[in-house]
Amino acid sequence: MWSRDPRKLVLPSAATALPGRAEAMPVPSRHHVLGTPLAPPFPGMERAVFGMGCFWGAERLFWKLPGVHTTAVGYSGGHTPNPTYEEVCSGRTGHTEAVLVVFDPARLNYDDLLRVFWESHDPTQGMRQGNDTGTQYRSAIYTHDERQRKAAEASRDAFQGALTTSGHGAITTEIAPALPFYYAEEYHQQYLSKNPGGYCGLGGTGVACPVGVLHG
Repeated sequence: MWSRDPRKLVLPSAATALPGRAEAMPVPSRHHVLGTPLAPPFPGMERAVFGMGCFWGAERLFWKLPGVHTTAVGYSGGHTPNPTYEEVCSGRTGHTEAVLVVFDPARLNYDDLLRVFWESHDPTQGMRQGNDTGTQYRSAIYTHDERQRKAAEASRDAFQGALTTSGHGAITTEIAPALPFYYAEEYHQQYLSKNPGGYCGLGGTGVACPVGVLHG
């Protein structure tokens, strides 16, 4: 939701972040759409983590892709262990709303996930996405290895060229090594499957990620 509190637009330090808790959030055993486990282990699979605004709509984009084994929503990129939704919305955890995508690399390429990521939100908006404002709505890619980092940076540079040509501003997406992914509360998991008419604030720029660049 729209916030006028300027403190929610500045990331806290580790010293000023909320302390959190040791207990992990309980999550459903099975994905509401795919029927697969939400929690590891995920043998033979790879993981990707994206932040692109409200995680309800973002998760739905990815669970529809052939080759995706499971998805989950949660919090990542910050300091507070096992935060609650209310704590994340306070701006005092440092986390962004994130989607965990577990995929079969034999069926789905990481570059294809990046294409969906870039084309499905506006990565130039800083600490907001549309009317959703706060550090928890920032655009982010959290990488699990050097290959993912290089692919993420290459795709960012390619998409920036396309955005600039179309008159858009600079990409503000955070690209960083993956920190712990903390699962969100049960009611957030696959929210738009359980509530088909629920809120989805995602909106892309209308600019296509250049064809051939990611696989070139």
